[in-house]
Amino acid sequence: MITSVHTLIYSDDPPATRAFLRDVLGWAYTRDEASAPDWLIFSSGRSEVGVHPLTGGEGDPVRSQIHHELSLMCDDVAAAVAELKGKGAQFTGDVEDRGFGLAIQMVLPGAGHIQLYEPRHAVAYDL
Repeated sequence: MITSVHTLIYSDDPPATRAFLRDVLGWAYTRDEASAPDWLIFSSGRSEVGVHPLTGGEGDPVRSQIHHELSLMCDDVAAAVAELKGKGAQFTGDVEDRGFGLAIQMVLPGAGHIQLYEPRHAVAYDL
């Protein structure tokens, strides 16, 4: 079933935000070696906080507004989807390989959608 919460913070200055979480808040972290240098994932108890840039990088015109996003993590997304569907949960689309993990959007009644995913990246919640 769900093993933890993975929270994202989108930032205009990801290195500064990561440094604040690491140095000021003193959160333990792991490095995702498959991503850009200094891509840290922080432990926040039995949850994680990742800091993502607002732009996709050089040559990528995609730009996002500052916002926060909540994702639920699990050990086996297919089993979690089946179990949650059995309890009345609805999903949009199918499970997709997003690179960082296998993910699907779950309808959150009255609040849009929330991502459910089986991570393939290093996890920080058990540090």
